[in-house]
Amino acid sequence: MPPRPALLLTLLLAACGAPPATTGGAETTGGTETGWVALFDGETLDGWRGYNRDDVPAAWSVADGEIRFDPAAEDRGDLMADGAYDDFELELEWQLAACGNSGVFYRGEEGPALDAPWRTALEYQLLDDACNPDGAYPSHRAGALYDLYVPADSVARPAQWNRTRIVADGPRIEHWLNGERVVAAEQGSPGWDSRVAASKFRDADAFPAYGTRRGGVVGIQDHGDALRVRAVRIRAL
Repeated sequence: MPPRPALLLTLLLAACGAPPATTGGAETTGGTETGWVALFDGETLDGWRGYNRDDVPAAWSVADGEIRFDPAAEDRGDLMADGAYDDFELELEWQLAACGNSGVFYRGEEGPALDAPWRTALEYQLLDDACNPDGAYPSHRAGALYDLYVPADSVARPAQWNRTRIVADGPRIEHWLNGERVVAAEQGSPGWDSRVAASKFRDADAFPAYGTRRGGVVGIQDHGDALRVRAVRIRAL
């Protein structure tokens, strides 16, 4: 019996050295399910607060099992998870309003001399690439390590639910979007340092020691656009 078409395709891909197609399930969520801790209980914002605050800005609320950001609220600000995280995997799902912009911060610092997380934190960019002006800049597109590393593929789903995974393991940084790894970087490498030197973060006064921290706060950005987030979880590495 001749090989079935699907089997023949698999054999041809293997012979050419092509990687297998990305699939769903455990492969897109970091493999094993052990060690994960929910950062969002689906009902409250317990375990969250504003940046440099003890309370939660009124712009952030919970509805239908989602964290929601309302840009029309007067009391706004970035939303931070309690605690600090060194080596970790972080997963969440997000949906922006049409043409929206936001981000996930990690390995950042808080303190009286710092008025915003973006002055120290790395940022996984959340963006509607199709119509937000930042989509014109490759290092600002969805999944990017903001202003440093361009996502390898355009796999974001505008105005739909997207799945994000961030791996921060020692110097190794990975950004995953909808099951595909779109950024792989090494903190402190020559390539890393050259990108920082060519970015907005090269101003050491505005962005002190940017890109050198191996741990810190994790948070979600208030960028002035409506945002919905759910299924937020983390595990230590």
